[in-house]
Amino acid sequence: MNLPWHIYLMASLYIIAGINHFRNPGMYLKIIPPYFSNPKLLNILSGVAEIILGLLLLISATSHFAAWGIIALLIAVFPTHIYMYQNKKASFGLPRWVLILRMPFQLVLIYWAYQYTF
Repeated sequence: MNLPWHIYLMASLYIIAGINHFRNPGMYLKIIPPYFSNPKLLNILSGVAEIILGLLLLISATSHFAAWGIIALLIAVFPTHIYMYQNKKASFGLPRWVLILRMPFQLVLIYWAYQYTF
């Protein structure tokens, strides 16, 4: 594999985050907005997606597809950031300014993934 070091960093972050969905599901279930049905299934699906997309980033032939998948995943989970901002129980006691900064930070993560789409 002849990929840049930063793609390994990104892949590691998503794989670790995906594994954490199974190690600490309560944390993720707490931030899934109530208007989504079956939060347990959504937690499992998003965890599996993060692991698979992280692994696919490590394969040159699939890294660009994985990057598009990560972009789609980041967009799909964006409602959790809004819900965390709006709901005190879901905010984990984080300061409001941190919760606000998390939202545009998603754009940074999307831009980072976009770098690997071609």
